Amino acid sequence: MPLARPLRSVLYIPASKPRALDKARGLPVDAIIFDLEDAVSVDEKVASRAILAEALSAGGYGARMKIIRINGLDTQWGKDDAIAAIKMDPDAILLPKVSSPEDLDALADITGDMPLWAMMETPAGMINAPAIGAHPRLQGMVMGTNDLAKELQTRHRADRLPLQAGLGLCLLAAKANDCVIIDGVYNAFKDDEGLKVECDQGRDMGFDGKTLIHPAQVEVTNTAFSPTEAEVDLARRQIAAFNEVEATGQGVAVVDGKIVENLHVATARDTLAKVDAIAAIKG
Repeated sequence: MPLARPLRSVLYIPASKPRALDKARGLPVDAIIFDLEDAVSVDEKVASRAILAEALSAGGYGARMKIIRINGLDTQWGKDDAIAAIKMDPDAILLPKVSSPEDLDALADITGDMPLWAMMETPAGMINAPAIGAHPRLQGMVMGTNDLAKELQTRHRADRLPLQAGLGLCLLAAKANDCVIIDGVYNAFKDDEGLKVECDQGRDMGFDGKTLIHPAQVEVTNTAFSPTEAEVDLARRQIAAFNEVEATGQGVAVVDGKIVENLHVATARDTLAKVDAIAAIKG
């Protein structure tokens, strides 16, 4: 199912930093995760709620999706974060370290009908991904690849081979339940070439976009998760060829020596819909 809106670039912004919150209003990102958790020091946890509430009340974030990541409910800040987040009226609340659907149940008891997103970053979360993905309040998953690598005690590899089992399990769970799924961060924010390689890998796997830790990563990521000119051209030619064959009843549609079936046309239409949605955001 195509996304209702593009979510190519999803930028973490510390909720405790007014300058960063203001700068985010002018960045060409598709979504912002306003972070009350990892990006906020212990002594700023409580104050960051008021800072974030003031920024969101002032508005100016346009069509960007607004997601608030709270602290875990097993911490002293989690419950109050959730209560405060509801009042800020975000598009979703993101819960860290979701390991079972019961974690989402506990948050839903506080947040009611608010859409929920889950950080997928623990071995238990990988094993329970199908049940987490099927939770009735869940609308999105975010891969926490740094935490997952730590828990798995992996070595860093550019191809992310040690993480592939977890990435694949979460992708399957998300796609089976029509959930958004966003790839993890790339830590070397000045390495555009390495970022592109990882973005291309994530896009090829089926991720909807990538989480970012720095504005310098936005352009590379938006480009990687946008349809290319060649993909758009092929989509238009596939649709035209299929429509012509259907209208005339002349056998099977063929484009560039390859048969075009219903499934190819559905993918082609999704591609063009994504192009239109991206153009609407830019507009």
